[in-house]
Amino acid sequence: METHPRHTGPDRAADPGTADADRSAMVFPGMGPQDFGSVGKFMLIDPEAARLVAEASDVLGYDLFLRYRDSEADYAEPAQVSFLVVCLTLAGWAEEHLGADPAYCTGPSFGGKAAAVHSGALGFRDAVRLTAQLARYEKEYFGREHPGVLTQSFARTPPEALAEIRAELDELGEWHEISCELDTDFVMLSLRAERLRWLQQRIRAAGGLPLYTVDPPAHCRAFGPLRDRVEAELFPQLTFTDPTVPVVADQDGSVRTTADGVRTMLLDGFVRTVRWPTVVRALAERGVRELHVCGPDSLFGRVPVVRDTFRVIPVEPRTVLNPRRRPVAV
Repeated sequence: METHPRHTGPDRAADPGTADADRSAMVFPGMGPQDFGSVGKFMLIDPEAARLVAEASDVLGYDLFLRYRDSEADYAEPAQVSFLVVCLTLAGWAEEHLGADPAYCTGPSFGGKAAAVHSGALGFRDAVRLTAQLARYEKEYFGREHPGVLTQSFARTPPEALAEIRAELDELGEWHEISCELDTDFVMLSLRAERLRWLQQRIRAAGGLPLYTVDPPAHCRAFGPLRDRVEAELFPQLTFTDPTVPVVADQDGSVRTTADGVRTMLLDGFVRTVRWPTVVRALAERGVRELHVCGPDSLFGRVPVVRDTFRVIPVEPRTVLNPRRRPVAV
């Protein structure tokens, strides 16, 4: 039997639109490299996290915690499922202990799956299956079709400087696509690994700051065959329902209030750029003034475009493990 999130707020299947009253939204961050020490401790100690770990283990047919502990890659299958579990646990905790009552959910990149679950559009067990199967599909697909393609994140790079860098890549005949826009000067660019060092050097020369590299890459038009295969082979196994909380799509800020809308959003994540500033504007235009960012996050709740727009309340494993330290808006 599918389990669903612990959301207990009113049913907001329709977009509440704009109003004078301030609203809050639930944000499930994209996945980055995790500290197993803190995340693993949370998965063991928190009763709800432990329950979801046990349920996920039942779905997967292996002990999720042990497999996560023994995995080496940042984005290995058990790491991805564990991130999903942690984010959903933290969202339930925020509603129960902080009074979070989101008018909207959103989840940039990987966070879209957690948003789909917490909104009520996708069951937890289905989301675990999807996350694990996608990890396998992506490993096989990128190893065969796009070997050596990576996604590099970098900050403090003015748009005009990025335009010059991309023009140089065009002149060199190098394929490249923007995978994610996090702020006006903070993006993720996908390209061949052979050009990674060149890109990092050009970014530094332009005054920018290269950050971490994501492997496998994501969110590019070139990955259409992967989207098509996932839609044909994986999604027919899933059951989507209309969300009880509207979901804001990370590609364009549109509000999804139907099962098909959320389903399409997840599929489009393979081929469409994540445009986080667009999501920020969409939420602000609908009266959102406060964000609960539920999950280990070093990016999406911290960039200036978010902090300058909302009251941000980070909800992380240490928030729950240290109950005397209530989360402070940043």
